Amino acid sequence: MRRVRIQRASGRGGFTLLEVLMVIVIIGVLAAFVVPSFFGAGEKAKIDLTRALVQSGINGVLDLYKMRMGHYPTDDEGGLEALITPPDDEELAKKWYEPFIKEGTKLEDSWGSELIYSSPGEYNENTYDLSSPGPNGIEGDDDDITNWDQI
Repeated sequence: MRRVRIQRASGRGGFTLLEVLMVIVIIGVLAAFVVPSFFGAGEKAKIDLTRALVQSGINGVLDLYKMRMGHYPTDDEGGLEALITPPDDEELAKKWYEPFIKEGTKLEDSWGSELIYSSPGEYNENTYDLSSPGPNGIEGDDDDITNWDQI
């Protein structure tokens, strides 16, 4: 009678289906916690950047305009466009003599909406109102970013 020897496989086996599925589930659970925080951080950064622009970033340029021209740009002068375009009045054009901000600079918030400017302001009667419609792009709701305290 012949003996048949059965050889055992060396200790190097592959992963079972159950082990692979468990790893996939663990990665999915981790991604469920990590991915939303990355997206939330990007939106928070946009909000913070726009808040800085509205509340202080452009104020220096507007104050320089006031010092040189004697007043903040009015709505009749084109609002923020008056920082780039010289006035029609010859006397004021002599004071203006160069753009207050780089030509082609977009006066927009982080979402691509134009900043909303009004002078004299409704809320800041002696200066100007400056705001952004915020992340949703709709003016007048709770996510607006303004240079005045919202009621």
